Amino acid sequence: MKLLFLHICLFALILQANTLSLEECIDKTLKNHPDIKKLSLGISRTEAMVGIAKADYLPQINANAQYNPINTFVMPQNGSFNTIEDDSWQVGVQLNQKLYDFSKTTSTINAYKKDTEIASLSLGDQKALLAYTVKIQYSIVLLQTKALEVREEDLKTKEELYNQAKAFVKEGLKTEADALSLLSAVYIAEDSLAQTESELDKALSTLSIYMGEKIDSNTKFEDNSTQNDRDIEDTQALLESILVNNYEVKSRQQQIYRDEFLYEATKAGHYGSIDAVASYTHQDTLNEYDTSQVGISINIPIYSGGRVSAQTEQSRIAKDESKESYNSKKLLLEDEMQRLIIDLKKFKHTVKAKEALLDSSQATKEIVEARYKEGLSTYIEVLDASSTYLFANLGLLEAKFNINNIINRLDYLQGIIQ
Repeated sequence: MKLLFLHICLFALILQANTLSLEECIDKTLKNHPDIKKLSLGISRTEAMVGIAKADYLPQINANAQYNPINTFVMPQNGSFNTIEDDSWQVGVQLNQKLYDFSKTTSTINAYKKDTEIASLSLGDQKALLAYTVKIQYSIVLLQTKALEVREEDLKTKEELYNQAKAFVKEGLKTEADALSLLSAVYIAEDSLAQTESELDKALSTLSIYMGEKIDSNTKFEDNSTQNDRDIEDTQALLESILVNNYEVKSRQQQIYRDEFLYEATKAGHYGSIDAVASYTHQDTLNEYDTSQVGISINIPIYSGGRVSAQTEQSRIAKDESKESYNSKKLLLEDEMQRLIIDLKKFKHTVKAKEALLDSSQATKEIVEARYKEGLSTYIEVLDASSTYLFANLGLLEAKFNINNIINRLDYLQGIIQ
């Protein structure tokens, strides 16, 4: 008994080790995909831009030095000019502290902070998009795995019918044409099975690339078709959830704020700035002396050829464009959601119809095959019944797959990753 229990435990562990869940696929994709790493670097880059803009709050100190090994000095003496050649040098330091620039620097810093938030939202949207893509590939793997079982069963049935037909031909109960027709059906079933295997291999390959690791051929996948039972009754609440949580909507909203700050910063350029300035210089020419300066500098742009006005107008237009882009995205999301809801209702009806068709076609198939064995049905009736059952089975799988994709798409629109 202890040995049996040990074998059961080992079997359970092996089975669990070979099972790949959807959550694992998503986690590995988000960890390894280069787009995630690239957008994470984008966040760091925008944070650095904030630091650059904040530097304008701090004093700017510059040191300078100059040495001239040959310098000609002109000196008036007794009504004439004499020249003297000598070396010269000077060193100095300058300080500039911005006192007031009509909030230009503050608005610029706030705009760059919004860029950081936008970059963070772009990262979140990319994560949700990758999760959605992985869910699709995972669903395709499940679909093709089940379709493979259906195709194998169909091929097995047709091979049995073909073997029966050959036996009937030997006994003189069927013609050679009957056997050849069933053989053609076997070849068609084999070709369809090969196509299904190819689609499954493609889905596994794509999923492996996203995850960044090879998926073992013996890996099992968890059936997540239970979400087909999810009903969406309150579409208004769903729309509100999408508009509140959708990453792209939030990103475009932050773009409005950013462009408003940039507009304020550009507009402040009309008024210039007030700076505190100080400098100290030690100079050694013919004479050695020090100079120093402390004061207030006021810089007001009087005429710039219309550059500042054009830049302000450009920023105002960009701000208005951001608002319209935000409104446009909201309309597109509402339209997409309504279409998805309509398709969801359609496919739920399709599932019910296919389930009913599957039950009836299975019963018909069993009856016709039994009658064929007794010589009471033709091979045409057998193939028709088999095809109806096959298409009903595949149609049911496809309808459930489409429902899964719609649910996953709605989750993506709401910013849901897992």
